[in-house]
Amino acid sequence: MKFTNFFASIAMVAAASTFAASAVAADAKVLTGGGSNIMYIITPSHSNPFFKTEAEVAAKTAKELGYKVKMVSHDDSPVKQSELFETAISDKAAAIICDNAGADATVAAVKRAYDKNIPTFLIDREINEQGIAIAQIVANNYQGAKEAAEIFVEAMEEEGEYAELFGIDSDTNAKTRSTAFHEVIDQYPDMKLVAVQTANWDQNLAYQKMETILQSYPNLKGVISGNDNMAVGAAAAIKAAGKQLKIIGVDGSNDARDEILAGNMTATAMQPAALIAELAVRQADQYLKTGTTGKPEKQLIDCEIITVDNAKQLNDFSLAK
Repeated sequence: MKFTNFFASIAMVAAASTFAASAVAADAKVLTGGGSNIMYIITPSHSNPFFKTEAEVAAKTAKELGYKVKMVSHDDSPVKQSELFETAISDKAAAIICDNAGADATVAAVKRAYDKNIPTFLIDREINEQGIAIAQIVANNYQGAKEAAEIFVEAMEEEGEYAELFGIDSDTNAKTRSTAFHEVIDQYPDMKLVAVQTANWDQNLAYQKMETILQSYPNLKGVISGNDNMAVGAAAAIKAAGKQLKIIGVDGSNDARDEILAGNMTATAMQPAALIAELAVRQADQYLKTGTTGKPEKQLIDCEIITVDNAKQLNDFSLAK
């Protein structure tokens, strides 16, 4: 996998908007690590290119900084994630980098690591508690989805039937993206939402759901999708049906790039997965060495809109400048 140099982007992170007003209090407990030189990287399944990229970038960065890496997947199972945190604790991990399996379900696991002096750095998805993770670094899903929705409305010419493919019900990102989509689209009375299906971020399931939607709504004109995996699955089903619809997604995957260039998708909002993963590892290293990241716990990194105009510059969730 090709990795680009993010140092220029990292220098700009301080200017990015954040959704926490203040940094961790000066007298907060400083976690010094479990005692080993192992950095655990826990993400959802690597069958999704987004999670594969963030895991590989995090692992590469950690190794460059001198850490031993254990890279594992919880497969979006809170139970499996809990077991992996226990393993990391048993291995006396220096730190844990985690794209978590649920905003509520993850709190207890992070708290157990905290109690064992092991700092956790969350990427991509936040949890519903502050003060136990050292950092929660996520893409600005609201901004990205809202800007993608604006492109969608323009492509739809402000009218017509459309469907929505939703991610995982327990995932805060799925809800945030859907809300942002509708804050834009619902302003246009001639745009009619005719179907909403949950496809669990999965390409094959999205294909199946899209087949059913197309049969029920032959006049469908567009699709909004909570991620690129589902958007690509929908695009395949639409192509198989001999149709061409307006489709937007969120992630910025290479597959979505290819569909945009082929004319099968309209746009996606690229989450800077590689940048976020690298930031988390570098902040973990700094924290272990100095006791501080110098950043707020919650950090937002803006998405970038990908259309046919710039899709050729996209590779592995990074946009060449």
